[in-house]
Amino acid sequence: MSSPAPRNALALMLPWLVLAVLVGVLDQVTKQLVLANLHRGEMIPVTGFFDLVLVYNTGAAFSFLAEHSGWQRWFFTVLALAISAWLLALMHHHRHEKLLPAAFALIIGGALGNVYDRIVHGAVVDFLHFHYAGWSWPAFNLADSAITVGVVMMLWGQLFGPSTGDQPRPGAPS
Repeated sequence: MSSPAPRNALALMLPWLVLAVLVGVLDQVTKQLVLANLHRGEMIPVTGFFDLVLVYNTGAAFSFLAEHSGWQRWFFTVLALAISAWLLALMHHHRHEKLLPAAFALIIGGALGNVYDRIVHGAVVDFLHFHYAGWSWPAFNLADSAITVGVVMMLWGQLFGPSTGDQPRPGAPS
């Protein structure tokens, strides 16, 4: 007789997998809207501190390694895929919790959104640009935001433990 454990594990992970896919899809929808309406380097002022702008980032956060010859495209692609696989394993391990699997889902969805850009466009599409009084934050996208929120949630969960309601059920497999 087969054990229902694998089906139960998938059922517990399914909401987080859906969240990861939703993040990736929303990221790509927003990027496609920007690509359809802006030219590279074009800027649309929205407020006195926020613009929509189309830029391509061949590096990582804050354009880290962007000035290199192109090897970084594949390095960051493989790195994001490896980290996503690792986070999927962690999601499975913490499937009875809420905070950590949600954090992992946000990071995975964001990472895969940016992986898609690297494969299709050769660089990550960034378009959200905040600035104030001569100071400017590098442009970023929805995937970057999801990754950042996910990392903060993951750190919170690791530093302060599971929140109320995140405790594994007694006798539940880990």
